[in-house]
Amino acid sequence: MHREAHYWYSHRIRREMGVVVYGHYGPPMIAFPTTGGDEWEYERQGVIGAMAHAIDAGRVKVFAVNTNNSDSFGDDGAHPRHKSYMQAMYDQYIAEEVFPFVRAHCHSHDVGIWTMGASLGGYHAANTLLKHPDLFRRCLALSGVYDIRRFMNGDYDDNFYFNNPVDYMASLNDGYYLQHLQQCDIHLATGTGPYEDSGPTYRLSEVLASRGVPHTVDDWGPEGGHDWPYWKRQMDLYIGRLF
Repeated sequence: MHREAHYWYSHRIRREMGVVVYGHYGPPMIAFPTTGGDEWEYERQGVIGAMAHAIDAGRVKVFAVNTNNSDSFGDDGAHPRHKSYMQAMYDQYIAEEVFPFVRAHCHSHDVGIWTMGASLGGYHAANTLLKHPDLFRRCLALSGVYDIRRFMNGDYDDNFYFNNPVDYMASLNDGYYLQHLQQCDIHLATGTGPYEDSGPTYRLSEVLASRGVPHTVDDWGPEGGHDWPYWKRQMDLYIGRLF
């Protein structure tokens, strides 16, 4: 499998960030890691291996990114408004740095880019597409949490509001964004397997439905658990069905 790693210093994140590219051709998909993961996590956990047949066949090209979770919602010692500010900077990093990098790497100025992630990565995958439906086309959010108030200790500001999907989507009435969201393919995956809480997925589904945003809730039942064996199987099957 073709693999290459790229690193650059992001002034928004205030440190070096990495992107690992898997594959030589195919629709590009940005993969967001879980809470404690990095740009190598999906390879370490076998998800890249589970998709290897599709990657090698040029059916998908994966761009695995890092997050700044340790500087944002994962920083228990930080003030809540620092956390929300750093999340806002991460959103800008993806839209202003990673997005153009992916298009340049694909030698295309109009290729549709997809997002994918599990657990906290599912939040990032959904949040990224919902905030930028003019840039991203498809989302595969596995076992995500879409209301992140738990990290704010009761505080609230604009940076948090505009990165908390169940809040900003509930009041979205901008025709430009709604029109683009109508053209996106959004999959929210959950189930009844070990450690999985389907409540956040169904809550986001209710919010999207209230705004007329097409999406599917893929309830995998007992095959929808909150752990790597479930996510590997889900991605293998998603690649077969959608790519």
